[in-house]
Amino acid sequence: MPIERMLKGYHRFKSGIHDADRARYASLASDGQRPGAVVIACSDSRVDPAIVFCADPGDIFMIRNVANLVPPMEENGTFHGTSAALEYAVMALEVPNIVVLGHAHCGGIKAMIEGEATLAAGFKYVSGWVSTLSAAHRRALATMPGATTEEIQHVCERNAVLVSLENLTTFPWIRERVADRRLTLHGWYFDIGTGLLEIYDSGEGRFKKVD
Repeated sequence: MPIERMLKGYHRFKSGIHDADRARYASLASDGQRPGAVVIACSDSRVDPAIVFCADPGDIFMIRNVANLVPPMEENGTFHGTSAALEYAVMALEVPNIVVLGHAHCGGIKAMIEGEATLAAGFKYVSGWVSTLSAAHRRALATMPGATTEEIQHVCERNAVLVSLENLTTFPWIRERVADRRLTLHGWYFDIGTGLLEIYDSGEGRFKKVD
């Protein structure tokens, strides 16, 4: 999207959407945010949760990164962007829901599958980031002998959602809130091409299409 088009879009937003709903924006500015959910989504420009879910400003606390990943909690280190955003949303905003939103045709998952080729191409940060999914990739290969690369990718995209759901529970302040039902975790998967959404059913252990 060219910069000129972005600026034209801003002017349409300001004169149309914003000015037509001044009261809402004034309330958001003075009263703060009370989002109903955190959505952990991919940075992919084709999957914008605000558009997919027709959300209004203030509805969703958004966390986006490569392959919609939540790393396990780590005590060491300093720069934990995803963890910091989660901490604020859960502890300060007290959101009642966290949604991990995976998607089809994910470049981050493709990079993880290609492994050494991704690193050799110079993507050291991407390679390191998606390495948290290596075990899920190996599991898919072991359980799907003879599967095509595309089939493996689809499985890994959904597995990435499950890995992030599992990693969320390594944070004690998330685990405690899930245990006392102040917080609910959700795993969703969106197909860009078809527009279909799947929701993970933990009871059945599978993703199910939303009717």
